[in-house]
Amino acid sequence: MAVWFSRSFCACWEDDVPVKPGLKMTALAALLGLGLSPFAGAQDSQQKPSQVPDAPTPQPEQAPLTSLTGPIKPGGGAGTESNTSGSTDLPMNGNAPNTQAAPKPAAPQQEVQQTPPEDIKNAEQLGTIIHTYTTFVNVPVTVKDSKGKLVAGLTWRSFKVYENGNYEPLRFFSVSAMPLSIAFVIDQSVTRDVMEKVNSSLGAVQAALTPYDEVAIFTYSNGAQNRSSGFTGAQSARVPYVLAMAKASGSEEAVPVNSGPFASCNVRANGNCVDPNLQSGRSAGNSTFITIPKEIHTLNDAILAAAKELTTRPVERRRIVYVISDGKEYGSKATYKDVLKYLQQNQIAVYGTLVGDSARWGIGYLSRFHLPFTMYDNRLVSYVLQTGGSLDSERDLNGIEKSYQAIAEEARNQYTLGYYTHEPAFDGKFRSIDVRVDRPGLDVVAKKGYYPSAEQISNH
Repeated sequence: MAVWFSRSFCACWEDDVPVKPGLKMTALAALLGLGLSPFAGAQDSQQKPSQVPDAPTPQPEQAPLTSLTGPIKPGGGAGTESNTSGSTDLPMNGNAPNTQAAPKPAAPQQEVQQTPPEDIKNAEQLGTIIHTYTTFVNVPVTVKDSKGKLVAGLTWRSFKVYENGNYEPLRFFSVSAMPLSIAFVIDQSVTRDVMEKVNSSLGAVQAALTPYDEVAIFTYSNGAQNRSSGFTGAQSARVPYVLAMAKASGSEEAVPVNSGPFASCNVRANGNCVDPNLQSGRSAGNSTFITIPKEIHTLNDAILAAAKELTTRPVERRRIVYVISDGKEYGSKATYKDVLKYLQQNQIAVYGTLVGDSARWGIGYLSRFHLPFTMYDNRLVSYVLQTGGSLDSERDLNGIEKSYQAIAEEARNQYTLGYYTHEPAFDGKFRSIDVRVDRPGLDVVAKKGYYPSAEQISNH
């Protein structure tokens, strides 16, 4: 269709003939919609009608837009290709489209799980593993001055430890108060007067302990008995009840007579003495001479029973056997050597309060010496010295009660030294320990040695 414009129309536009605004906008929109400029009136008059095309020239057929590699494709949405060039290969930008089909994406490869060889079960078997066994030795130490008072304020530089004569550098040092696990062992074979004082002093046992401590009660005369059936809190209401069960009457204190008219067995039945404790004949004597029966004091068995109960307590606690006795020993099934070894293997110290004849001045010192084929008058001293404990001799009730508090305080406030021994871990031999302080005039109390045990061995 040909469009003709008259010059009068253009002149009217140019001469700014009054025209309604709506008409101007309508005419302008019509000219713009036909792709003509309203200011080209002069040029249009010179063009021939044949030069105006009737319709747009057909364009050559274009290849489909299937070669686009941008992130967005016509009809395909957003893609996942790595090329982000956008529409650089579109025909309108002067780039010819690639008519070759795009390569198909490769199928994802399945991951193959690699299994190790059958002879390798874990990562540790890939390399060489070296096991080193070391024995950590814990040594509680008490330092006293010339008056027997505890010395505080020492540092780790003040101590030197020697094992089997070899210097051992310290790896651990502590001055903190330790919780106590105490197994009280009460001798019920002492005489009546001594037993009465011990019974009255048992009420002060609980006052010497803290809520962090724990106790177990054992008694012995002819054999050991566990009164508490395990450990209980030191400040629990169960402790006074168990201590009341530990009270006894004691043994008779009489002058032995083995000769004269009062020594023979005058009352007989069928030729035998009526009193079974005074049998005539052979080892017990005859009708004119009677052998006095031997006393029974099973101190070794009682300490061993208490030590076995202490091995159930954690090694971080201070393990103590506290014995209240005159120290006599006779008739035990366990030997002193075996009991002492058990104590040294399990880091158990023996403390005690001597009562009776062993607490008397002069007599108590002489009772430490043993005559062959006789009863041990004071075996408790040897246990205390070998395990690094402390011993107090008291005769009156007030002294016995104070000894509980003094010994408990001493056991709780000790210097704790620790080191790794250079001796073999599994030889089972006794190792002697010598602890020294670089200050003169001080008394150092520590265990004389130990036997290695599985509890002390650590694997690195």
